[in-house]
Amino acid sequence: MEREEIVRNAERLLEHTTKGRDASHDAAHAYRVRDLALSLAREEGLGDPSSPGYSQDSIEVVELAALLHDIGDYKYTKDQTDDTAMVEKFLNDEGLEDCKTEKILRIIKAMGFKNEVTHASCFDSSLEFGVVQDADRLDAIGAIGIARCFTFGGSKNRPLHDPSIPPRTALSKETYMNKDERQPSINHFHEKLLKLKDLMKTKAGQRRAEGRHKFMLDFLKVFYEEWDGRA
Repeated sequence: MEREEIVRNAERLLEHTTKGRDASHDAAHAYRVRDLALSLAREEGLGDPSSPGYSQDSIEVVELAALLHDIGDYKYTKDQTDDTAMVEKFLNDEGLEDCKTEKILRIIKAMGFKNEVTHASCFDSSLEFGVVQDADRLDAIGAIGIARCFTFGGSKNRPLHDPSIPPRTALSKETYMNKDERQPSINHFHEKLLKLKDLMKTKAGQRRAEGRHKFMLDFLKVFYEEWDGRA
């Protein structure tokens, strides 16, 4: 099957499985991650046909992994596990080569922040993984990241801020994944979002993260000033 047809079918699956989700992890998020990942791939030479590192197969892996990375997101499933079974079935039904399917599943399983909470080493050091993970993390910071953070918190009826509940300084994977946690939304900046700039895997991702990171710092400064009545 041609890449264009597989991508169209992946987009249909994405639209179907994310229908009804809040806007922090909807189809629009995956489309932004796809566009960011392909853009980062070009900057890194992976998506530039004139570059020695160019590979059409790699671009297909990047695009499909980015589109499908949140299909089985544990935050929207009944259990605490990453469900890649639906993605695996889709790729097999589409007739994608086994080597590409394995790469896509490996990227999706490794890219979550929960895997780095306990400082576990990443088990995929490929450039394909780097651009997809960086793209997902870029969409979690900056203006879009701020909007997504409060959208998700609002969907869980979490408070914006509670000075009596400080950000957690030590997180286990289990605590981070606990769906019943009632942490204020603003704490998420300190527990995760402000850490992402230094976790970017590619030079292109690092460059883009700088501006988005600064935007969040400026936002937090004003947020706390307004919360305390100092602005």
